[in-house]
Amino acid sequence: MSTPIAGHPDLAEIRARYERAAETPTAQASDGLIVLGGLFVALSPWIFGFSAVGPLAVNNFVTGVAAAVLGLCLAAAYHRTHGIAWTCPVLGLWMILSVFLVSGTSITAATVLCNVIGGAIVLLAGLGAIAPAMMPARGSKRA
Repeated sequence: MSTPIAGHPDLAEIRARYERAAETPTAQASDGLIVLGGLFVALSPWIFGFSAVGPLAVNNFVTGVAAAVLGLCLAAAYHRTHGIAWTCPVLGLWMILSVFLVSGTSITAATVLCNVIGGAIVLLAGLGAIAPAMMPARGSKRA
């Protein structure tokens, strides 16, 4: 008879590993940067005056809010949300590319700068968020 996952002996160690990973300065900084980068992109159409570019403004708002919420989730419960941390770099890349794919002929310096800067922050911080989970556990032996 199989043991339920809740009673698995390695579960406590796995949770402790993710809690240690979430408490590192790198993880905390990356989570904060994901939130700030997401909020920057979400609000940039109204702050920098390109909200008239409807599709890009909606795209920035949705992707920015999604990144900010994901960053908050990673900060609050990394052990439960680490499995979707890979979406942060994807969202960051989309933020960078979307200015060229969504805005059509309404590309301005403000739209490009906001999306590229905000997207790069989310992309790089997202890579930082997934790095702790990719590290081998201390004391584990690799073949």
